[in-house]
Amino acid sequence: MTQPLTLPRWIDVGLLPLWNLAVALVVAGLVVMVIGHSPWQALTVLLNGALGSVRGLGYSLYYATTFIFTGLAVAVAIHAGLFNIGGEGQATLGGVGVALMALWLGAKLPAAVMLPLLVIAAALFGMLWAALPAYLQAWRGSHIVITTIMFNFLGAALNAYLLVNWLRPAGSMSVESAEFSESARMPALHQIAAALGYELPSSPLNLSLVLALVACVAVGWFLWKSAAGYAVRAVGSAPRAAHYAGIRPRSQVMLAMAISGALAGMVGINEISGVQGKLTLDFVAGAGFTGIAVSLMGRNHPVGIVLASLLFGVLYQGGVEVSFELQGFSREMVVTAQGLIVLFSGAMATVSAPLFARLYAAIKGGR
Repeated sequence: MTQPLTLPRWIDVGLLPLWNLAVALVVAGLVVMVIGHSPWQALTVLLNGALGSVRGLGYSLYYATTFIFTGLAVAVAIHAGLFNIGGEGQATLGGVGVALMALWLGAKLPAAVMLPLLVIAAALFGMLWAALPAYLQAWRGSHIVITTIMFNFLGAALNAYLLVNWLRPAGSMSVESAEFSESARMPALHQIAAALGYELPSSPLNLSLVLALVACVAVGWFLWKSAAGYAVRAVGSAPRAAHYAGIRPRSQVMLAMAISGALAGMVGINEISGVQGKLTLDFVAGAGFTGIAVSLMGRNHPVGIVLASLLFGVLYQGGVEVSFELQGFSREMVVTAQGLIVLFSGAMATVSAPLFARLYAAIKGGR
């Protein structure tokens, strides 16, 4: 009986994702051609809009920052054998935590104190919202997919309730909170550059990008360098064997989901403190679900997640430019092209693996 061939890591995490992306772009190009546009022109406009200017690059990195947080959140849960699709709700509650802290103490504390408190509030609220379905999974046997879906809707409903009944300024017809004070606003990159004597075009990119990169390093260290991370991965790989070895699966489920929720909650820093400056209804806008594709495409590894987040940031920003520049190319067509890339690069990431395995075996056998 032949043993299944294991692909070298440089093929599994390097060549294979690039191949899947190339196939996705070809299929998306065919769709663009069918609707009467030039695929090359659409790609050129997309890349120029996302990377061809400092402002466009700033927007691309801003989107990528959010996707890094949600991608890391999904990855940590997956390493524990959990499929956390509650990033939308956890990010929403992270934003609620940011808003409550900013409205409570923003006018009383300087930015040096206020901003760390906002980070703690975002992580804590996201963590607590993820801990509830984690408890139901660990101690009551409820499926994490079902409960996290439910908590997405509950989080959106709670956010709407707070905005309508408690946080909306008196007399305002807009369903949003009051504006935050300056001390509760995460500095934007162009503001930092201006303080240093440089001039940059304005964009929503802010210091949350630094937090996202620090989170990548921290998650990598936790999962592959710490004893607690080893326990989480052991439970995710073989829960019965881990339990036999003295690791308590329930505790690891709670730990992994708490970290996952905290990471998703950090979206509130980028979106609410960094850009909006106030709590709004639908500031997450699907980023929690995009994080699933980002994590899968990045092979649940922080480095891969950063690269996948950059790709999706380019797609989001460039897609807006394509819908503006190409007449008759609607936003729905851009979403279709993005969906094809998600399909081939994420959901069908392993379809081409047998082909690469056969090619690798043939090359290796011919030596």
